Amino acid sequence: MSDDLLERVQLHGVVPAHVAVIMDGNGRWAKRRALPRSLGHHAGMKAVREVVEGCLEAGVEVLTLFAFSQENWHRPAGEIEALMSLLEEYIAREAEELSSQGVAVRILGNLERLGPAARRAVDRVMADTASGRRLALNLCISYSARAELARAARLLAEEAAAGRLDPSAIDEAAVASQLYTAPWPDPDLLIRTSGEMRISNFLLWQLAYAELYVTPVLWPDFTRRHLFEAILEFQRRDRRFGRVSV
Repeated sequence: MSDDLLERVQLHGVVPAHVAVIMDGNGRWAKRRALPRSLGHHAGMKAVREVVEGCLEAGVEVLTLFAFSQENWHRPAGEIEALMSLLEEYIAREAEELSSQGVAVRILGNLERLGPAARRAVDRVMADTASGRRLALNLCISYSARAELARAARLLAEEAAAGRLDPSAIDEAAVASQLYTAPWPDPDLLIRTSGEMRISNFLLWQLAYAELYVTPVLWPDFTRRHLFEAILEFQRRDRRFGRVSV
């Protein structure tokens, strides 16, 4: 059971306000079982619920999940279709429960690339859960951190060209204000499953001072117990933000 770890989390120190997760390993999970990749993605839906519920129990305020990158559009058409269908299924299955638990869902990324059915689904879940105050759940879909930064630069350039912004006033806060994640604090903790040691074009600006936690557990096998283990490791870290401890 995870109750013992949750109690240790609650007693041990400050809980990260914002947790980001690179959900990796669905394909390998399926391959090890001689299953189609689509079934690995489907199995990962249970892990999403586990992490959402774990964050609610631990008191995390923001959870950002890397669900589908812009680069993923280059995958085989059948896999993309399965992923989009899975997104629609997840929203249809979970939206009411998320709303009842006080979870506000936001979809971050280039949503113009989504098909009509997927776009209707994400618009609906954002509207239906907008009043949630316990947890902000950000799903990064059709997302690229480099594209996000280019978008922020373009928006600032447009403001400057229109005379509404002095270029000399463009600082870190100005850039941050144009990012998808502007309403929330930067992640305190980044979790990556499946053991890969890279951040894969995810939240490049926002992860500047995040604590990194990599686990060999494949995403479909990830549970709230693994989440609590990551938070406990976070609580053991000495976060100095470039300063010297006194």
